[in-house]
Amino acid sequence: MAHAMINQSSVTTFILVGFSEYPHLEPPLFLMIMAVYTVTLVGNAGIIVVRRINPKLHTPMYFFLGHLSFLDICYSSVFTPKLLEILVVEQRTISLKGCMAQFFFGCACVITEMFMLAVMAYDRFVAVCNPLLYTVAMSHKLCAFLVAGSYMWGGLCAVILTYTLSELSYCGSGIIDHFGCEYSAIISVSCSDSSFSQMACLVISILSEGSSLLITMASYVFIVITIIKMPAKGGLQKAFSTCTSHLTAISIFHGIILLLYCVPNANSSRLLVKVATVLYTVLIPMLNPLIYSLRNKDVKETVKRLISSKLQSHSI
Repeated sequence: MAHAMINQSSVTTFILVGFSEYPHLEPPLFLMIMAVYTVTLVGNAGIIVVRRINPKLHTPMYFFLGHLSFLDICYSSVFTPKLLEILVVEQRTISLKGCMAQFFFGCACVITEMFMLAVMAYDRFVAVCNPLLYTVAMSHKLCAFLVAGSYMWGGLCAVILTYTLSELSYCGSGIIDHFGCEYSAIISVSCSDSSFSQMACLVISILSEGSSLLITMASYVFIVITIIKMPAKGGLQKAFSTCTSHLTAISIFHGIILLLYCVPNANSSRLLVKVATVLYTVLIPMLNPLIYSLRNKDVKETVKRLISSKLQSHSI
């Protein structure tokens, strides 16, 4: 009976505050985020298409990069359309089911991408430390297994966390001081005991962040040791150049995660959380294709061929 009364008083719609405290910033923010989102979709879709067209890019590294681009498209599309909507409309609402769905897909994409970057670090370790055995060691079966494992772990973690959030009661004003259904923002509007959900979130966060960082750091420790032992400077430069793009992507990705969840008092500033989440959900998915493609001759050549063939077909 008491449970039924709680359910009756529970909110079914949340109000997203977004950046409404700064109305003068909303129009330029809308234009900037729309531009970045367009570049994100075009850039990541381009990486997937270019990999399929160019046989030189049918390698494990670009197999993983194709999935990273797919995840970036998905993750960016989970939050950005809703963010763009609340920047221009007066009624900034999202249903409880919509909020849970947004959290589920966002959580699944983040954790999967976390492990995809770790898998790519392992791939660079094999490429640099065992170049002669690279194609044998990184077989198609192993690559498919590593990718499938990343997706499965991301999905499992998202199911567990979404379930713990769906079991909570939400009442009162239902105002979420955020532009999307981020974990801490959802918890802040709960009126029931969220200790189990927070414990599950802590365990999953430590396991996921800890293990993915451990794989990445261990891979790069062995890479650095191998590079130091290389006698020729040319070999050293080539080995290092294969890793710089990936290191840049990892540093940005984990740097913002650590800023959001590990810096003391970071969550006390809602504006800092919102800005960091914008960087995380909008900027990172745009940067990944730029980071990887601008340093790669094969990608740039394929893009040039595509553009020239399109121009020629239009001129005819």
